[in-house]
Amino acid sequence: MTIDIHYKEKFESRHNSAGVSQIVEMLAVIGIDSLDQLIDQTVPERIRLDRHIHLPPAQSEWEYLKNLKKIAGLNKVYKSYIGMGYSDCYLPPVILRNILENPGWYTAYTPYQAEIAQGRMEALINFQTMIMDLTGMEIANASLLDEGTAAAEAMTMLYNLRQSNASEAWFFVSDWCHPQTIDVLRTRAQPLGIQVVVGNHLEMDLTQKEYFGVLLQYPGTQGEVSDYSAFIESAQEQGIFVAVAADLLSLCLLKPPGEMGADVVLGSSQRFGVPMGYGGPHAAFFATKDKFKRQIPGRIIGVSLDAQGNKAYRMALQTREQHIRREKATSNICTAQVLLAVIAGAYAVYHGPEGLKKIASRIYGLTRLTALALQKLGFEVNNQYHFDTLKIRLKNEAQKDIIRNEALSKEVNFRYFEDQSIGISLDEVKTLEDVQEIAAIFAQAAGASADLPWDELENEIVLDLPQNLIRQSEFMSHPVFNRHHTEHAMLRYLKSLENKDLSLAHSMIPLGSCTMKLNATAEMIPVTWPEFGALHPFAPQDQTQGYAILFEDLEKWLCEVTGFAAMSLQPNSGAQGEYAGLLTIRNYHLSRGEVQRNIALIPSSAHGTNPASAVMVGMQVVVVRCDERGNIDVEDLKAKALQHKDHLAALMVTYPSTHGVFEEAIQEICQIIHECGGQVYMDGANMNAQVGLTSPARIGADVCHLNLHKTFCIPHGGGGPGMGPIGVAAHLIPFLPNHTVVNLSDSKEGPVSAAPWGSAGILPISHAYISMMGSEGLRNATELAILNANYILARLKDHYEILYTGTHGTCAHEFIIDCRAFKKAGVDVADIAKRLMDYGFHAPTVSFPVAGTMMIEPTESESKEELDRFCEAMISIRQEIKEVENGLADPNNNLIINAPHTASMIISQQWDKPYSRERAAYPLAFVKQNKFWPSVAKIDNAYGDRNLVCSCIPITAYENQEVSEETL
Repeated sequence: MTIDIHYKEKFESRHNSAGVSQIVEMLAVIGIDSLDQLIDQTVPERIRLDRHIHLPPAQSEWEYLKNLKKIAGLNKVYKSYIGMGYSDCYLPPVILRNILENPGWYTAYTPYQAEIAQGRMEALINFQTMIMDLTGMEIANASLLDEGTAAAEAMTMLYNLRQSNASEAWFFVSDWCHPQTIDVLRTRAQPLGIQVVVGNHLEMDLTQKEYFGVLLQYPGTQGEVSDYSAFIESAQEQGIFVAVAADLLSLCLLKPPGEMGADVVLGSSQRFGVPMGYGGPHAAFFATKDKFKRQIPGRIIGVSLDAQGNKAYRMALQTREQHIRREKATSNICTAQVLLAVIAGAYAVYHGPEGLKKIASRIYGLTRLTALALQKLGFEVNNQYHFDTLKIRLKNEAQKDIIRNEALSKEVNFRYFEDQSIGISLDEVKTLEDVQEIAAIFAQAAGASADLPWDELENEIVLDLPQNLIRQSEFMSHPVFNRHHTEHAMLRYLKSLENKDLSLAHSMIPLGSCTMKLNATAEMIPVTWPEFGALHPFAPQDQTQGYAILFEDLEKWLCEVTGFAAMSLQPNSGAQGEYAGLLTIRNYHLSRGEVQRNIALIPSSAHGTNPASAVMVGMQVVVVRCDERGNIDVEDLKAKALQHKDHLAALMVTYPSTHGVFEEAIQEICQIIHECGGQVYMDGANMNAQVGLTSPARIGADVCHLNLHKTFCIPHGGGGPGMGPIGVAAHLIPFLPNHTVVNLSDSKEGPVSAAPWGSAGILPISHAYISMMGSEGLRNATELAILNANYILARLKDHYEILYTGTHGTCAHEFIIDCRAFKKAGVDVADIAKRLMDYGFHAPTVSFPVAGTMMIEPTESESKEELDRFCEAMISIRQEIKEVENGLADPNNNLIINAPHTASMIISQQWDKPYSRERAAYPLAFVKQNKFWPSVAKIDNAYGDRNLVCSCIPITAYENQEVSEETL
């Protein structure tokens, strides 16, 4: 036996599931001789890369983690007192291990199939209830991307609610707001024609301009706390809406903005156990009045009933996912930061209202002690009232230099203002010893002794706030927040929720357009390293050199994959990437004096976020037809491009198309747009079929966003987090987003996200994936994704109509089956989705991009064995449909329309179904080996929308609600 001492295990063999023998078997079923032949018949030769992509050699898991640890070690984790909406906190280990590090939670998909997502939605109901209770508002959504973009969503919502028909619309922003929030607002406002005025709200003349709204910060960015009740009342008397960005933890002690009359309350839930992560991901919150529930952006989880009359959760008011409204949308938000909202809600469940009060009180007490100590040393504390933040006035610049140098020597970061002031924000992890260290640092600048009478100072600590600022109302009184405070109870509660959800830990999730691929453990491990998780996004950059290397690598590699000249890692979701990409195009046209270019051509097959994003940057949407094969109608495109030649801004195109086909005319399409003066924006949702074979730049695009949570292995997290960086051609580099706090480049454009590098804390995942796969591994992944999709197509084509294929009858990495004909037998595509649950599968994408269809995408990570199980399930369901079509099964009482079948239904003493319990629960032999039971039966969505409940209330109270006439 020969021993190879140079053997190194390839990560690719762990990620790409098909081996040589499986590839041969699948090709035989497809009827093609080789994988090369399949790719030749699928990907047009003219767009194929003429060279291999060049990336560093692939590393093994062990090599990569060892090397990344060295890079992470270049990040210096100092104690942060910077504040500005980001706080250090403790993530309870029971939540760390059982949610953040648990694939049962982080590999689940958005809860579109509610019956197999009950645990996640209960966790989100907890989050919504917590937000409503703490803010004093009537309704809350299931989270947004970050505080800055939540503020922008509030401004946009209030803009669309305004009553005035004035030609100008003005929005006032208090200078107490965080600077990054102010700049995100300015970026969002400009394309919409909203005039943003920043100033002192205490001196604001509400009658001076046509203001429709105001944004306040509570407490202010410099720490000041003020009762806004009179201000809000005065504004609302003049028809002006008021939004308040609030610190969530402070609301355990302070009067909530809802009780002051605020129309919207928003902010970040980051300090509820979520690591700072150098800026994200964090779950923003958004709460408003019940009368605005049909304008609220993002997703809402609501309560309904299932077919057995049991309480069940589902996504409510689907029109709130405004991209469904396409060009009529006012927001393109199509996700929530679900995993982070679940963590924040779990943090509240674990601590309960009393625990949160104690944490908040302790932070206030330490802040008060810091103020007393610094005043004792002769420093001026500018805050009359505060929660956790102080602004300290110094005598001169020399004192600031002494403090800065002394702080850095002790590995401490303060916030340094342009004037002679320093900001100090305390948090959950700070201690009495930290306060004494702060005093010692300041004592150096004062030339005084830090040996203060600490016992006496501690005795002076009281809640030094006026009565009208102290919270009097109860919050989080629901039992869920008051019964899981021991670790054993919490562990069992979290496990009970996890057990209700189907994730990639159970079976494949074959969602077209959503690319549910392996999220390898080695990719996930670095996310919880403190060197990445404990950094403040505005820490000095000489302390974040590890992140700098990671960003440089990732930008360079993504440029190599896409063919572009530069990348921005700032957009923190796919929809945010769309917005940033179109904004880059808009600013490019403006720089050339072509202010009239505002037409966006968008194919009828496009993701709904595409037209929504175009509207957000002030563009008008013109829809381009698709032909009978699902391709863009080139003649229609040409006619509309020429018609709008002088005003054409961009084409938004997805490639391969949303119909799962590599369109042959794509380069001609791009050329038409360029000849008419427009730019080509590519939606990168389907990059999993491009990497290593072709690229957006090769095809002719000018800008493309990349869904790192699709192609590059960041997990979907049950509906978020995601990342949507954009790549651009050289001429668009000057128009990439910059940042107000951390200068990223010479660009003069504003930020699109609150943090400079978006959700930096999850970027190690994509860095790991590319490092361990290498050039060859990434190309092989693309080819196997195409192979797996064509294999399923070949197995299903005799049972289901395939809607679209390419010239040679193949598909890209996904394809669509047509289920519309089954309506004649009373079977809807949604019924098939529910029946798949009985077989242990999550349904493919339902009714997108064509109503009544399913879009199937298996990804390269699934084995042939798993693909076969899915095919057998789909073929079996087709036979069940035939039984209805042939009159062998009751059209009103059959296996499909009664699905899913829960355990309680199967074991019920009364069984009134004309089919056996075994066929209902165990339709194929493999199901018996690993049965996943849906926790509720088919959910009545319409009932839930007529009786909208989005918080933790007893089901009896819900059932007694009066039915509203309001319907979708």
